[in-house]
Order: sequence, then structure tokens, then C-alpha cells
Amino acid sequence: MAQARQIFDENFLAIRAKLIEIAAVLDRIDRATAQAETDPARPEDNVDSDPRRPRVDEAIGILLRTGAQQGERAAALQQLFSRPYDPQWRDRFDI
Repeated sequence: MAQARQIFDENFLAIRAKLIEIAAVLDRIDRATAQAETDPARPEDNVDSDPRRPRVDEAIGILLRTGAQQGERAAALQQLFSRPYDPQWRDRFDI
């Protein structure tokens, strides 16, 4: 058996479970957002203006990339969710 096929076979159920979990969370967010739109007393439930939401959408796009970026998805996601490097970080944290 080829190594790629073995890796896929060994991880398929975990991949499937994680994707379903992500879809379920996004569905719950969408339903809560729809409810918030009909209930003006709950504006905090709308995450469309939350700056993290576009990052989640961008991360999903990164996962779907093929071609030149293939094999670099994990690094791209790490960069997406990380702060930019600050050469003065030691000073900022008094280290």
C-alpha cells in the first residue's frame, strides 16, 4: 500500500469527524445569527462584524487549495491565526 493511501486510510474517520464538527458549529452560529436578526435585543449574537469570522472563512479556503500551496496548509493556517512577528517582543513582555 502506498504511504499516502495508508495515511488517508488511517485518518479518514478523524478527518470526517472534524469536518462534521466544524460544519455543525458553523450551522449553530448561522442559526443564532438569524435569530439575532429577528430579536433586536440581542445584537451581540451577530458575529458577522466579528473580525475573527473572515479568518475562519479564509481558513476554509486555505484547506480547499490545491496546486502550489498543497502541502503547506497547516503552515498557512498557523500564519493566519498568529500575530505578526514583532522584533521588540521581549521588550513588550519585559523579558
